[in-house]
Amino acid sequence: QVQLVESGGGLVQAGGSLRLSCAASGNIFSLNVMAWYRQVPGKQRELVAETYSRGTTNYADSVKGRFTISRDRAKSTVNLQMNGLIPEDTAVYYCHAKSGYTNYWGQGTQVTVSS
Repeated sequence: QVQLVESGGGLVQAGGSLRLSCAASGNIFSLNVMAWYRQVPGKQRELVAETYSRGTTNYADSVKGRFTISRDRAKSTVNLQMNGLIPEDTAVYYCHAKSGYTNYWGQGTQVTVSS
């Protein structure tokens, strides 16, 4: 079992920055991918960024060049640095981890970007 706890959400003006963190506990050594997703009401949850255990990272086109995902294995955390935020980035952001075919989710953290 793996537990994920997010932190760092909040309210920011357009153009500002936020840093989200996700702390993993439990059987973390089995995790082969960690990621951030986001969801707005009435829409499907979408992938924002992901990082694999071998170091590969992928980003949604909408956040490329503005967001950076990083994984700190020593602290068992995955972070999402968000710069140049725009109102369209407003959503609940979820930490996600995968071990084999098992998916784990955090409780979500709200990010609101005002114009």
